[in-house]
Amino acid sequence: MSNDPWTDPDPQPGDFDADLARLDPRYIAHHEGDPDATLLITVSVEGEDVRRLERIAEARGKTPGDVVAELLRDADQSAA
Repeated sequence: MSNDPWTDPDPQPGDFDADLARLDPRYIAHHEGDPDATLLITVSVEGEDVRRLERIAEARGKTPGDVVAELLRDADQSAA
């Protein structure tokens, strides 16, 4: 199967293997991570979309961030 650099996800598996192989092991630390960690994503909304989002949030008694999160969950369920 050939890769299409215009449509395939980037980076591809193996893209950094050579770079990782050159790393000195004393500079590599393994961490289990924090299962309670969260990720904050900033969404940019402009113009009439800002007012529309504010109206939707107010009508639902939610914050604009909650409305965006609902949209993402609904879209994810529709795509499944």
